[in-house]
Formats: sequence, structure tokens, C-alpha cells
Amino acid sequence: MELRVLSREDQELDLEIAGEDHTFMNVLKGALLETEGVMAATYDVNPEQSGGQTDPVLTVTTEGIDPLDAIAAAASEIQNTTDSFRDAFAAA
Repeated sequence: MELRVLSREDQELDLEIAGEDHTFMNVLKGALLETEGVMAATYDVNPEQSGGQTDPVLTVTTEGIDPLDAIAAAASEIQNTTDSFRDAFAAA
């Protein structure tokens, strides 16, 4: 996975995530919206209206937490959820 910071401020981050699609981006966005301190999380995949953009751009706005820390917390929660699912599936 290739990441590129497009813009970064104290409480807002635009991050391009190469090679991903709606499946991953919706999971990440959902986890971010459940993360304490995240005020908004959205992504855009719209090449026709974005000057040829083909990779999704994630935008995270926070309050009281660094956006990178919020993404790390959300990614950790996704990992915990997928580990729990894998274990439950193996036990079934």
C-alpha cells in the first residue's frame, strides 16, 4: 500500500491511498467515524472531476487529536475486528 500526504494541518489531513477501492475505503472511513476526536472522515474517488485522479483521497478532520493518530487508532480497530472474525470463523 502506497500512501502520500497531500496536505496536512494540525487537525486536518488529506491522504492519497494508492491501489485501494471503495471496499477498503468504506471500512477505514467507518472506523474513523467511530474514533474519538474525529469530527469528519470522507474519501473521494472521482477521476473525471478530479483532474485524472484515480486513487482515493481520504480527508480526516479531528478535534483534540492528530489526524495521523486517529488513522492509526482506526487501523488498529480494523485489525482487531478482522482478527476476531478470523478466530470466530476458524472455530465455526
